[in-house]
Amino acid sequence: MRDYAGLIARGFLMGSVDVVPGVSGGTMALILGIYEELVGSIRAVGRPAFWRAALRLRIGPALQAINLPFLLAVGSGIGLAIITLARGLEWLLIHQPVLIWSFFFGLVLGSVITVASRIRRWRVPLWLALAAGATGAYLLVGVVPLHTPNTWWFLLLSGAVASCAMILPGISGAFILVLLGKYQVVLSAVNQRDFATLALVVAGAAVGIVSFAQLLGWLFRRYHDLTIALLTGLMLGSLRKLWPWKVVLESVVDSHGELLPTVERNQLPALLVGGGVNPELLFAIALAAAGFVVVVLVERWAKGPA
Repeated sequence: MRDYAGLIARGFLMGSVDVVPGVSGGTMALILGIYEELVGSIRAVGRPAFWRAALRLRIGPALQAINLPFLLAVGSGIGLAIITLARGLEWLLIHQPVLIWSFFFGLVLGSVITVASRIRRWRVPLWLALAAGATGAYLLVGVVPLHTPNTWWFLLLSGAVASCAMILPGISGAFILVLLGKYQVVLSAVNQRDFATLALVVAGAAVGIVSFAQLLGWLFRRYHDLTIALLTGLMLGSLRKLWPWKVVLESVVDSHGELLPTVERNQLPALLVGGGVNPELLFAIALAAAGFVVVVLVERWAKGPA
């Protein structure tokens, strides 16, 4: 029971970061030492051993093949975090965007250090992969479509793409939802108990995560360092989207009468306000530093005493 309680706690930490467009749950799983077992368990759902047992109604061997107790414990923690944290995060994104995005920015910076440290020796091909990932992500966040449909097929697609990112160390599933224009849609669905929308997103996520786990397992076995370097670059490039200070150039009114920004540009914060140091800037720097420290401390805690 102590082991499963620990897995639920680790799942809660994964869900806590997955629900925000910052650190990915995959990064947290890597820090907490359960990443390989997580990918292997998810990957097993798409393997012949599971389906042979399932089609023959051999329930015991089927559940054993996918390591069900492990997945249930971690999944319970993730679900608990999403349910308990979604409402507060939605409020913060609306009322304190600079401060919450500053914390996210620090989380990603801390994740860059954590993930990059998995590579013991950086070589030229790895630096090139990092540069390619950073450049690609930087350009990607600048050319995301301004509007995306709320149709059933796009909700399925959003769930599938976001779930792939959830198990990647370095890419946040919530951040992918931001890029796809569906982050606040999903947050609102959780808070308003919109089960129809959630069912479509979850169905897409289930298909996407099992399918992508097959490729991910293969990549990490054959090209581990190169994959980590690329993911580190993607995180660096994504910081363009997470920059807290933005000026809104264009906006639209959505179906609920709320004003939503459609075109934004990053800008430097004001250093002085009313003849003194800008207090918002000081809070933002403190929160970014706190986000960075949280990731580093979690990694050290997971490793245990030396």
